[in-house]
Parts: sequence; structure tokens; C-alpha cells
Amino acid sequence: MPNQQTAYAQTAFSNGYEFSQGSGYTLPEYPFVAPPDLECGEVRRYPIVIAGAGIAGLSLACALAQRGVRAIFLDEDNTVGVKGASSRGICYAQKTLEIFKRLGIYERIASKGVQWSVGRTFAGDDEVYAFDLRQQNTHSMGKEPPFINIQQFYIEGFLVERIAELNQRKACVDLRWNNRVTSLTQSAEFATLCVSTPAGNYTLQADHVIDCSGARSPFRAWCNAAVTAKKGDDRWCIADVRFKEQPPVERHTWIEAPFNENRAVWQHLMADGVWRIDYQMAPDSDPKEVSREEVVRARLNAQFKRTLGQDECEIVWVGPYAYRTECLDELRHGRVFFVGDSAHVVSPFGARGGNSGVQDADNLAWKLAAVQEGRAPASLLDSYHSERHEAAQQNVLVTNRTARFLRPADGAERLFRKAALGLARQHAFARQLVNTGRMSVPNIYSRSPLCDKTAGVATQNVGFSWANGQAGELIDLLRWADGRLLVLVFGGLPLAAAARLEALSTQADLRCVQVLAPGERALAVEHVVDTHGHLQATCHVFGHAWALLRPDSYVAATGESVDASLVRAVSTAMGLQGETT
Repeated sequence: MPNQQTAYAQTAFSNGYEFSQGSGYTLPEYPFVAPPDLECGEVRRYPIVIAGAGIAGLSLACALAQRGVRAIFLDEDNTVGVKGASSRGICYAQKTLEIFKRLGIYERIASKGVQWSVGRTFAGDDEVYAFDLRQQNTHSMGKEPPFINIQQFYIEGFLVERIAELNQRKACVDLRWNNRVTSLTQSAEFATLCVSTPAGNYTLQADHVIDCSGARSPFRAWCNAAVTAKKGDDRWCIADVRFKEQPPVERHTWIEAPFNENRAVWQHLMADGVWRIDYQMAPDSDPKEVSREEVVRARLNAQFKRTLGQDECEIVWVGPYAYRTECLDELRHGRVFFVGDSAHVVSPFGARGGNSGVQDADNLAWKLAAVQEGRAPASLLDSYHSERHEAAQQNVLVTNRTARFLRPADGAERLFRKAALGLARQHAFARQLVNTGRMSVPNIYSRSPLCDKTAGVATQNVGFSWANGQAGELIDLLRWADGRLLVLVFGGLPLAAAARLEALSTQADLRCVQVLAPGERALAVEHVVDTHGHLQATCHVFGHAWALLRPDSYVAATGESVDASLVRAVSTAMGLQGETT
């Protein structure tokens, strides 16, 4: 019989990382601990099993740990990131940063990463477009910056740390490293997974399985999941480098870079003073050839002698990649939910990949917690597909448009790009036509069975004042709601309405807060002051009104009167349509 430690195959590289160059990154390694299922020899059943230690899976596990919901977490490797290889995702948007603040890791990210809001786009040597996200309504009120750049493995490591901290309070998420799922079957009652480890194989059962194993997920085949996919011939090569003299801390993109054979180039600063440079390559380029150190160094020298007047840099990592777009037709198959790259894959333009995966996890986590805690029916989980499939389709559409602008087909597309760039050099109106990536923003849920027609939009983490005058944030109210729905009632509160709210909060699964303008009289014990009107603005209501917020900070419904419409909205938001609240 072969040695079981030797028989456990190491995780293979993918996406061309076998051609990588440079000193690489040092990643943490986590010890393998033989699971109790091996020792007891029994087939145990768990409420939730999560497969895959990427940013989506770890975000979901952390959210469940924060709620005290029991889950088993399986990953085939013993580290985060891609072993010694790529920095992978680097741009994290404001909504994702809000989620990380709720999970308790935002301060670590802000301390390590690089904040930015300004982007500049060049065609040749001419700047044709610039933006400052802080000036845009989608980001202007939030407490978090529009974006923080940081290597993905840092965030994944912070999530592992945070789960360990939460487990000290209440051990509920079992992190199992070097546990590879090798098969899955389902019945009406549960799913059965076979797992391989260095110490042997075991079988477990789960009420719900969350697949976060990435774009090459085996769960797709096991579930016979249909996927809509498109693969282009665009080729890119990443160079992560350090310079002696730092360029401006801004997002710079070149559509027709004279130092890259008139192809596109991206330039971002990340943590540790490392710059991510993405070079668009010829469609027929050989990934091994474009990744050779001397070829990469010549490419870097051509760029930075021209733009910075320097050519000395340290190459940290180099690797080629090609992208494709994929979206599963259904994000739920029986007891299996697909999250992150296992559910959808988009091109990297606009940072919609990792951000969307974290937002998938946030969407599903509060619903799983509500079902596991007995506060909502299992049918609530069906809304995950309705909401996040719409988001995935929108992200595919937006990123595909960017891809076509950056690699236009001969004919009309190429003619359009040439005209847009020519006009943008001289006319402001044409600059919005220059598409180097529409940056990640929260998706609207227009098809959600949980939200009414006035809602389905995300809030920003805006500020307000507590009754004692201290500063607060919307996230503080969501934490106080503790996984429940939150009703914000704006303006005066008649006694009859106050009595209805008190009865509703007692009978239903929600918390209520009166939101006052400066100088208004409070009629509720729980009240805050909307000092600058940002709470009302982010909830998209005006005057005397109410807004019903979900634990993921989305608006479920709005209204004017505290009456049966609010009762119906609460019932609908928890998947209780047709039932009495």
C-alpha cells in the first residue's frame, strides 16, 4: 500500500502560472490536522460545508463564524493565494470594503493596502480621460475609500486570522486544510461528499454545500451545471515590480501604449511598494516566451525610461494570462450553491471578479444564517440565484464591452475606437466613450423576489450622530440589528405609528430606529440624528418615510406610512410571501 502522505497530490498550478518568473511571494502555510471524521469512522452530517479557500469562500466562512453558525471548510491546499505565484486580484471596491469592515478585517486592509481614487487614461502620449471616484455619487458619501489596492492573498490571510479569532469566542467554523473533495452526490435530504487527505479518505454529509473552488470547479460537472461561456484570443502578461522612484499613486491605463507596440497597459500600486503592470500581448503570443525575464525587463525599460526616466526595478513576479467569460445558468443546483469564480468568470477590467465574489458570499451568508437560526424558511435561499445571477450577467456584459474596446474586431469596432480616441483628445463629451474598464459598483437587484420595486439598491456606509452626539456609521446600526432586518423611520413619528412599530418589532424579526433631522424631537428610545442627510440619501427616500434594510445593507423596501405595506415588506424580505408576519 503506498504511503498516504505521498499519495496526496499537491495542488497544481493553473492559468499559465507554470511559466512564472521572479522572486515570488512568501505565503503563510497552515498545518494539516486529521479531521475527527477519520478517527471515528462515522459518516457525519453537517449543516453547511464550504469548499475552496479563495476570497469568496473565506468571506462566507468568516460571515458565518461571526453569526455563530456551524460550518465545515475544506481546501485542497495548505495556504492562501496561489503558492508562490501571483498577486491575483488587487483592487477592492468600496462596497467590498464595507463588507470587510462588518467582518472585522477592514483596518488590517487599510493599514496594509494603498488607497486611490484618481485614474488617468492615455492614448499614445496624450491623456484623454481622467476621473476621481470621490467626486462620483456612487462613492462620495461612504466612510470607506472608493478603492484599496492590496494583493489578494493578504486579504485571504486576514480572513483566516479573523475566523480563528471568532472561533476562540465560539468554535463553529472548522478550517480543514489539505482536504480535497473528490466526489459529490445529492438526495432530496442532503449531499454526500468524499474527501481525500494526507491521512486517508472520509465521507461526510451536508444540508448545504457552498462551492467556492474557482473557475475550474469540479462541482459543475458533478451537478451537471450548464454554463454560458465565451473565450477570446486576448493575451496579457503581468509584471509585479518595485521601483527606486515611485510613480504617482494613481490608476494609469494606456490604450495604445507606444512602449508596448501600441497595445494596452495597466499600472497600479499595491501593498509593499509593488506595482502591478499588465501588458497586452499579441493574440498569438507564446506564454513562455513573453514571460522570460529578459523579455519582461526590456518591456519594463521601454515603458519607464519613457514615462519616469528610470529603468532600474526589482521583478517580484511575472506571469501570463488569458481570460474568458463564463456564467452558470443556475447558481443553485439542489443543495449546492455556486459562489465567486465557480459561478461566474469575467475579464479583469473594472475589478469586477473578486469584488463580485465577496458580494456573492455576503448575499448568501445572511440568508444561510437566518435559515439555520430558524428565523426564515429554507425557501429564502432560492433568492440567492435571482439576485446574484442578475449581478453576474451585468458584470459579464460590462466587462465584455471593455474587452471589445481594448481588442476591437476589424471593421466597425476598430473604427469606433479610433473615432472615440480622436474625439476624446479634444472634446470632453467623447471621453465617456473611452472604455478601459467601468469600475466595480454594487449591482441593482431588479429581479429580486425579496425587494419591492422601489428598492433592491445598496446603501453606502454613511455617517450620522448618536443621541449623545458621538459619530456613528450605518454599519454600527447593522451590527446592532445583529443579522435582523432594520427599519429606519425618517422624521416625526405619530403615536399610533410608534405603537405599530413597537408591536411589529416584537412580533417580527427586525429592529427599528427613528432617524431625526438636526433639531427634531425624538419619540422613540432608539433614535439617531442624520446630521448631513446622508442616511436618507443613501436609502433613496425623502421627507417622512421609512426604509427597510437587510443585513447585507441592501434596501429591501421603502414607504411613507407605517402600515400594512411595511408588514408586507418585512414578510417578503424574509421569504415569507403569503404568510402572516
